[in-house]
Amino acid sequence: MSSSIDNLRQAMQKAAAIRPKVGGFPYLAETLRRAGVTRNIMTLPSCQALYLTTSGNVVSQGTNLVNGLAEIPDFDQEALIAALRADQEGRSVFPEFLAFAWRAGVVRYEVDFEKRNVTYFGADGRHYVEDYPAVDAMP
Repeated sequence: MSSSIDNLRQAMQKAAAIRPKVGGFPYLAETLRRAGVTRNIMTLPSCQALYLTTSGNVVSQGTNLVNGLAEIPDFDQEALIAALRADQEGRSVFPEFLAFAWRAGVVRYEVDFEKRNVTYFGADGRHYVEDYPAVDAMP
């Protein structure tokens, strides 16, 4: 296994151990940032995650949200924000969040771990940016 994959795996395991059920994303993000991850680009509906890191780039292929041809939902910022709040409040798990985001018209999102924000993109170029707070994740 490459060092970049091993590093990412270790960071994700650490984040899973320390993040609270409610409001946990900033802890995951800070743990990944400290491990040298600079960006995460998630493409929907394929659920392909690209991690750009200081030790090498890694791709992770998740389970597709659709198979075959499918219409892309219109970008619905209010539905996206509702999905974000449900996730932040611990009322959904990550696969459910991805499905809700897709139904809100999100085709891609990018996490910038240095700026501490996530930008959600629709197919038509519309987008929504949300900042997340800095946290003190355990070293």
